[in-house]
Amino acid sequence: MNTTSHGGSNAHLVDALAAADPSVRLRAALSAGTRSDPRLTDSLVDRCAVEPDFFVRDMLTWALCRLPTGITVPRLVRELGSDTAQARSQSLHTLSKIGDRLAWPAVSALLHDEHDDVARSAWRAAVALVPPGDEAALAADLATELGRGDQHMQLSLSRALVALGDVVVPVLDAAGTSSDPRVRAHAEATTQLCHDPDSGFTLAVETAKRVAVVGPDT
Repeated sequence: MNTTSHGGSNAHLVDALAAADPSVRLRAALSAGTRSDPRLTDSLVDRCAVEPDFFVRDMLTWALCRLPTGITVPRLVRELGSDTAQARSQSLHTLSKIGDRLAWPAVSALLHDEHDDVARSAWRAAVALVPPGDEAALAADLATELGRGDQHMQLSLSRALVALGDVVVPVLDAAGTSSDPRVRAHAEATTQLCHDPDSGFTLAVETAKRVAVVGPDT
């Protein structure tokens, strides 16, 4: 293959990743994944930080997953230190898809990120990457976030906890005795989800809101 020609086509592809038309960006991300050229790593990661379209971001993640992990994982881990919330969130998402546990220390450091989208991505990534034997410790750490945020935020945390299996049971039992009514109700809703994954979490969250407002004994 002509190296100069290939480099030129890469430059054209990088330009297309920033095109105004999202369909052009989507095709560029698809092409990058098909090409699987490690030289595109930085461009793909950089685009993840600013890409507004969900489908394009998903394709960027797919493209990064097709590159050698020895190149992508260190680059994505560095991105976790970005000041941009989307950069952190999307890198967490991509790392969860790659599944390399070398990223675990950096991922676990963001479990309590102040930005909700980043924290949610960190919870999902942590469940995917937690080293065997560390599930109980992760469950205890995640449980400190019980009661945080709106319904969608709470459901994300509950799903992450449920995915850890039986180790969450004593953690949820302990949270059920919290002095904070939102924490207690969220723990109860999560326990319900453990026993019945098809149960109505929305109803449980509404119960949590009522408890938070009027108290547990009303």
